[in-house]
Amino acid sequence: MSSPAIQELVTLVESLPDTVQNQVIAHLRDYIADLQDEQRWNTAFNRTQSALVAAARQAKQQRAAGQATPIDYNPLQ
Repeated sequence: MSSPAIQELVTLVESLPDTVQNQVIAHLRDYIADLQDEQRWNTAFNRTQSALVAAARQAKQQRAAGQATPIDYNPLQ
């Protein structure tokens, strides 16, 4: 059972020459893959957001209390 939007998309694509249909499908695959990737990222971010907020608060408190030390970026290069 297709939605009206899917039916409209099929109608639009079917009206195109085969070579163009293949190009549209390739673009749609890439676009859908990007959307799925973004959805996975948002899900992962939402799962860890409270932990990130807690870590940021802790870091801010440690810095205010003079317990933080500057990062030495030289070993990372």
